Amino acid sequence: MTVQLDAMDRKILRELQRDASQSLDEIAKTVGSSKTPVWNRIRKMREGGVIGHETVILDADALGLEACFFVLVKTNAHDADWQDTFLKVLQARPEVLEAHRLAGEIDYILKVRVANAKAYDTFYQALISEVSIYNVTALLSMEEIKYTTQLPV
Repeated sequence: MTVQLDAMDRKILRELQRDASQSLDEIAKTVGSSKTPVWNRIRKMREGGVIGHETVILDADALGLEACFFVLVKTNAHDADWQDTFLKVLQARPEVLEAHRLAGEIDYILKVRVANAKAYDTFYQALISEVSIYNVTALLSMEEIKYTTQLPV
């Protein structure tokens, strides 16, 4: 189901992405509306699946998770059983922040956050012991240049 969004919906979404902890009064004031219509629009967007779960964004460095690796995975097994096992392994690993199946020479890319290279090696050893992988390449991010969770609405 596609939800039709108008300019007011998009203003509300931008405000929620900027700071979801704002009160309805604050959002309404910023977008030029009143509280009840804003609440109704937010409710409809939640029901329509435009707005998913709400969370907080933690600072990985402040929590000691200073190393970010992008892990390129190649497999020579493309059957459903292998994929099911691989996906279960990824879901069980809290270090994996993102996982994408790709078109091209690399089958998957993972974004992994750990404390350091030793912690990455522990993750890597666990990964390859749980699922057969043809080739793994790890790329250490030297600097995060841009990070956002805000979609361009």
